[in-house]
Amino acid sequence: MMLTITFAGETLQLLPQKALFWPREATLFIADAHFGKVAAFRAAGIALPPGTTTHALARLDECVRITQAKHIVFLGDFLHSRDARANETFARFAAWRLEHSGIELTLVRGNHDAHAGDPPAGWKMRCINEGETLSPFCLAHHPEPDLRGYVLAGHIHPAVRLQGRANDSLRLPCFWFGQYVCVLPAFGEFTGTYTVQPQTGDRVFVVANEEVIEIQTSAPSLDY
Repeated sequence: MMLTITFAGETLQLLPQKALFWPREATLFIADAHFGKVAAFRAAGIALPPGTTTHALARLDECVRITQAKHIVFLGDFLHSRDARANETFARFAAWRLEHSGIELTLVRGNHDAHAGDPPAGWKMRCINEGETLSPFCLAHHPEPDLRGYVLAGHIHPAVRLQGRANDSLRLPCFWFGQYVCVLPAFGEFTGTYTVQPQTGDRVFVVANEEVIEIQTSAPSLDY
């Protein structure tokens, strides 16, 4: 179930598929898809299960169906590496793109994109560098403040660790809204996470199963 919030004067919807939707502009934001990561590892002789691109595109389909998005912005690290440019990975995304040819696609180049290269021109994805604005937001990959707007970014794959009373713990991916930057959770599979340290006043929303839940960062039961 998605969670609707107000931030930076805008209504935003946080999806359990680990995507952010901006209804006013019918725009879906996705960070760190890392398409083809498993293919890259398999090419290096590391046995990982196939099908992650198919699963990711199914989740992307679900996001589009739920939101009716007309524009998808990938906030960097769309492809994992040059080895991710496998025929099977490309064929699956090309088929998805053909099915959704009416949706505008934008890629904000991230550090992995610098090595992987831009997607094929036939996918009709506009590729830009960090810093372009969709007021009041500034589009980026690296989570660094920018005077041009409130930054939407990815890169670090944020998560928080919840500490239970029985001395057990659970680490969950999260949306992390700071004073100047929002960091989205990684959309891709097998990406790993980084435990972040929210500051006083930050808002944190964890993704747990099919829900997005806001947590109180000052609660003593939370261990970051």
